[in-house]
Amino acid sequence: MAVVFKNGKVITEEGIIENGGVVIEKDKIKEIFTDNNHEKYSDYRVVDVQGKYISPGFIDIHTHGGGGHDFMDGTVDAIVQGAKAHMYHGTTSIVPTTLTSTMDTLYNTLDNVKLAKKDAKLCPNILGIHLEGPYFSFEQRGAQDPKYLKNPDKEEYTKILDYCDDIVRWTVAPELPGAMEMGRVLSKRGVVCSMGHSDAISEQVEEAFENGYNLVTHLYSGMSMVKRINAFRYAGMVEGAYLIDEMYVEVIADGMHLPASLLKLIYKVKGPDKICLVTDSMRAAGMPEGEYILGSKDTGQRVIVEDGVAKLIDRTAFAGSVATADRLVRNMVNLVDMPMEEAVKMMTINPAKVMRIYDQKGSIAPEKDADIIVFDENINIDTVMVQGKITVQK
Repeated sequence: MAVVFKNGKVITEEGIIENGGVVIEKDKIKEIFTDNNHEKYSDYRVVDVQGKYISPGFIDIHTHGGGGHDFMDGTVDAIVQGAKAHMYHGTTSIVPTTLTSTMDTLYNTLDNVKLAKKDAKLCPNILGIHLEGPYFSFEQRGAQDPKYLKNPDKEEYTKILDYCDDIVRWTVAPELPGAMEMGRVLSKRGVVCSMGHSDAISEQVEEAFENGYNLVTHLYSGMSMVKRINAFRYAGMVEGAYLIDEMYVEVIADGMHLPASLLKLIYKVKGPDKICLVTDSMRAAGMPEGEYILGSKDTGQRVIVEDGVAKLIDRTAFAGSVATADRLVRNMVNLVDMPMEEAVKMMTINPAKVMRIYDQKGSIAPEKDADIIVFDENINIDTVMVQGKITVQK
């Protein structure tokens, strides 16, 4: 498909181009133009965005589902429909994420993600799968089912890695025995190593960074902060993430997991280049409030969605968000008062760099994949293009 988006504010890595546009040929970006100078493309399909933003598509690297579907429900359709639910909110690339579960459920999910990657049509790009657990701290488990938690077992995780080449990311608690070796193994295989659901102290975070872990999963959620051990104070994972300038951090900017004050602090310390916005959404994203299952319908936990967030039934902890990507960007602009292009960067360029796909995705530049979205000042999504095909147009 040959398409010209014109009369928009084009968000590029260098800044916003006013009165500009983007030319698409087949599945690639061909050109960015200014002053609506597109006459030579008169034979193309022209989409007048009427002054709205033309942005790279959002990249969600941590999500468990949406639209009533969980990525561990056990079917290819659940993965495709869950991904599509996020597409209507601007997500053009997605990394389905697991919860701690039985091994049978995990292997079934790996099979279904592989099939979904191959067969999905008019759907966000499925980049691969993110394994969240089961190698987590019991004390920082959050909504992870405690009966499946364990220490890293090299024979077990090697078997999983050998079984499936679609694993692109794995989150592990770095203080557990064997976690450092696991980080080296994952790095050697090209899998993004992240740390989370952890009771680590800052020194263990630094060691983990040196062993391949370069991302912190949902900062502040399910992790240690300053604590006392035998009367002495130790910095925790949060402080460790702040101290390492090169460390990327995930932020669930749903307005519930973190208040505006903490969002502002993260932005002040880490800056616009090391923050990745993630939904960490469960199946209720885009759905009414009420009771839902977190994880597989067969083996997951009952949770309650109220006040704009999912909670454990006893309301002792959050159980994932119900956010979509547009809500995250909107909150960072409105709650943190940051420039639009910086908030968008946290949902596009930064996750693309973390996932090592920035040569293909994450920004509007010639020869990159044509994953484009159009939205207004309040980040209401108007148009979504995935791989050069318009999949949503309101």
